[in-house]
Amino acid sequence: MIDYNQYIMSVREKIFYVITAAIVIFVIGLIFYRNCLIALLLCPLALFYPEIKRKEIIKRRKAELSIQFKDMLYSLSSSLSAGKSVELAIKDIVNDLEIIYPEADAYINQEIKWMIRNLEMNQPIELLFHDFAQRSGIDDIYNFSEVFSVANRAGGNLIEVIKNTSSIINDKIEIQQEIDIMLAEKKFEQRILNIIPILIILLLSIYAEDYIKPVFYTLPGRIVMTICLLLFIAAFLISKKISDIRV
Repeated sequence: MIDYNQYIMSVREKIFYVITAAIVIFVIGLIFYRNCLIALLLCPLALFYPEIKRKEIIKRRKAELSIQFKDMLYSLSSSLSAGKSVELAIKDIVNDLEIIYPEADAYINQEIKWMIRNLEMNQPIELLFHDFAQRSGIDDIYNFSEVFSVANRAGGNLIEVIKNTSSIINDKIEIQQEIDIMLAEKKFEQRILNIIPILIILLLSIYAEDYIKPVFYTLPGRIVMTICLLLFIAAFLISKKISDIRV
């Protein structure tokens, strides 16, 4: 099954991301140095981009799984409220989840079907949830698996446990969505501000070429442009880090 803490890119994906990043880096290098050779020398930095993209994909998958897990808990709680055992409830919620997530590759659908197959081989449900939690790398799922395991063995109120867990996850997701909405405008402003230095250099290159020419063709000028480029990269990374608020 899927290990949500890992993502192995195909060769095709890596090539695509490297080429895309190399083009962007080359263009930026050309704008800052107006020298194809220097711009080409910067292109190997594109080799780091697939790793950055891989982390973004892992983060996105976990966010999707967290939302899907919340919906799964709602369905599971409803089935348990009808008096069904956990094992039967797990088998029953497949249809509900396929309505909510009709995509064949929806993560939670794959996980539930995997659980059903293992339940048919008499695997304990606690171990299945624990394995799922370990692979997910999501604290909420891990905490649920621990509480579920204790409650199931001790004969606790599973319905209440699931409802409480679902409520907590839902609250966290709603808070995260509110934060994302509040930050949406700021993130847009951040993107604009990240582009402005490049636009300024382009405009000066077009409309004040004699004025800006020394920074492209003299050693002190290139040192200054290198410092500016480093500051530009630092500002981009810092602004991205600041706007990445997680609950």
